[in-house]
Amino acid sequence: QVQLVESGGGLVQAGGSLRLSCAASGSIFSIGTMGWYRQGPGKQRELVAGITSGGMPNYADSVKGRFTISRDNAKNTVFLYMNSLKPEDTAVYYCNWRWGSSYWGQGTQVTVSS
Repeated sequence: QVQLVESGGGLVQAGGSLRLSCAASGSIFSIGTMGWYRQGPGKQRELVAGITSGGMPNYADSVKGRFTISRDNAKNTVFLYMNSLKPEDTAVYYCNWRWGSSYWGQGTQVTVSS
């Protein structure tokens, strides 16, 4: 089983930056694909960025060029660097690990004020 704990959310003005972290327990962290998802008010949960076990990233069109995902397998941690934040980025951000099974963190709130 994999347990995930997100941190780094908060309130930021438009144009600002935040770094989200997701710390995972479990010795099998490195073999899983990691992803950051978000769910805004009244919206469905959507994929923001993902990164494979080999470090290959992918991004939603809405965040390309502004967000960067990375992982540190030695520290069982995945990061999401968010720059040029917009009010529409406001959401609860969730970390996900999957390799066959899928596990979710509890989420961290990101609020971007205009």
